[in-house]
Amino acid sequence: MTRKLFAFAIILGFAFVLYAQGDKSVRINGYLIDNACASAHVKDANFNERAKKHSTSCALMPPCEGSGYAVYSEGKLYKLDKAGNESAEALLKETDTKNGVMVAVDGTVEGETLHVTKITEVKTTE
Repeated sequence: MTRKLFAFAIILGFAFVLYAQGDKSVRINGYLIDNACASAHVKDANFNERAKKHSTSCALMPPCEGSGYAVYSEGKLYKLDKAGNESAEALLKETDTKNGVMVAVDGTVEGETLHVTKITEVKTTE
């Protein structure tokens, strides 16, 4: 009986560790792009450059704004959740950057969705 309880406790401990890792916060640095433009060009060979030079005015056009936003980082596209879309839109309306808005996003990743707790612009020297 003691062995069974000991084995159960070890399994429960591993389960707890795995559960805790699933909710781990991340910080992702990348370029902000609207989902309409991203989905139309994500398979292009030069998508990395396109994301780096994506214009703020395009991202704020009604069809692009309505599609929501994503962050392109290290070859991966992370779609923002509702809170992230609202924060990204506000950031785009306030920034002086005309092309290639780089951001740092704090949150958690679930599949391809980034659940945003904070988004800030990162000024680049390029």
